[in-house]
Amino acid sequence: MNREKNISRLRAIDQWDLVIIGGGASGLGAAVDAAKRGYKTLLLEKSDFAKGTSSRSTKLVHGGVRYLQNGDISLVIEALKERGIMKSNAPHLVKDMSFVIPFYDWWNSPFYGLGLKVYDMMAGKMGLGPSTLLNKSETIELINNVKQDGLKGGVIYHDGQFDDARMAITLAITATELGATLINYIEVIGLTKENELISGLEVLDHQSGEKFTINANVVINATGVFSDQIVKMDKPEAQPVIRPSQGVHLVLERTFLDGDHAIMIPHTSDGRVLFAVPWHNHVVVGTTDTPIDHADEEPKALEEEITFILSNASQYMTKKPTLKDVKSVFAGLRPLAAQQGDSAETKEVSRHHKVNVSTSGLISVLGGKWTTYRKMGEDTINTAALVGGLKEQKCKTKKLKLHAYEEQPDRDNPLHVYGSDRIIIESMGKPEDNKSLSEKFYISKNLILWSIEREMAIHLEDVIARRVRCLFLDAYETVKIAPKVAKIMADALNKDQEWIEKELVHFNAITKNYIL
Repeated sequence: MNREKNISRLRAIDQWDLVIIGGGASGLGAAVDAAKRGYKTLLLEKSDFAKGTSSRSTKLVHGGVRYLQNGDISLVIEALKERGIMKSNAPHLVKDMSFVIPFYDWWNSPFYGLGLKVYDMMAGKMGLGPSTLLNKSETIELINNVKQDGLKGGVIYHDGQFDDARMAITLAITATELGATLINYIEVIGLTKENELISGLEVLDHQSGEKFTINANVVINATGVFSDQIVKMDKPEAQPVIRPSQGVHLVLERTFLDGDHAIMIPHTSDGRVLFAVPWHNHVVVGTTDTPIDHADEEPKALEEEITFILSNASQYMTKKPTLKDVKSVFAGLRPLAAQQGDSAETKEVSRHHKVNVSTSGLISVLGGKWTTYRKMGEDTINTAALVGGLKEQKCKTKKLKLHAYEEQPDRDNPLHVYGSDRIIIESMGKPEDNKSLSEKFYISKNLILWSIEREMAIHLEDVIARRVRCLFLDAYETVKIAPKVAKIMADALNKDQEWIEKELVHFNAITKNYIL
């Protein structure tokens, strides 16, 4: 991906088949689908790809055991199918993960024992492994740190895990390779209309200050929690279409989960489930479900959310985490589709996605989850083709191998999420350029240069938050290495000391949300 080339392409093309606003899971999925069908596709992101919700998930590719418990069978079936497709198309990014549910009450075991067998059955040929009931000793053997007092047994089941931001970048590269044009740091500031129908957009390039008028047969609003902003550009009187809900995660050292299995805590004080999941040699614990009135680009974890996670996790762990053990905390906003007559509980709001079309032709894809990103893209582009009068083309993404596909990656190598690109990255520059700048996580000079040259990273935050996941793993360590990363970036981008200082000020301000 090259931003300058894409800006030149933006200037050169008079009419796009479709323009997608938003560079998160739903927008990128739609871009891949549209480009694969041969449509002239443009995607615009006001910040960086996966800046918002799409980099702040629980890192799970799952059918949703909780949705099964709530009776949302159709969502579970769809998600399990898409889980299998996602793993098949990107095995370097998606892997099997086994989850252990400990039982402290005998009455829990029938649902989870039988319910998870139904879960397995729904997955069919795309199942990742059978669920199995465990006795007390087997449960302890699998999760050594689980609280043993009152433990009756457990059950083990299988789902998927991935790196969300790396999946987003991979989708962006895949879409580019298929012919789509993607540009970050370019914001939609208005919609244009002819005869009361949307005909294009007015945009502002935040890097150059240049404004563009773009013509398109159809415009897609895939901005997640910010969807209402675009909807109101179309119809100022429109009612809100999104109901944001905040989910918070804490990241701990790997020692808090002594084993390769994740834990699902089936009952918390608010009736949700809680996960403790191994991820990049750390442990991600979450999540919460807190209704939020205002969508912020940098959401901040509330004190009560942090307390909630620590308190509920401590009830199931022999090594009890405290505030000082938290290496990083991150908050994301779920773009739940608003419904009439909803209760105050966001856990009751459906996780199904919706594709809405306004009377002026604006298409808005709402809700959904990472696991079903491909199906969201398919449904969105099916609708866009009809609205925009595009040549009918069938969806071609079910068996589309994503960029750098590698069937059997070496997961002991920190570069395995780069798939076949790993070989190229390792061969760049001098051998010492592969040496990590930190002992806490892997980040090298080569990775930084790769992020700039091949993945359209522009700012310090782009690199150490999303291209490499340092900020999400250990915010304290990331602050320490940030000056080194900024210097490498400045040299590569021909920037001066003033740029370095400006980037560090901005980054340090953001980092405050990740540090307790």
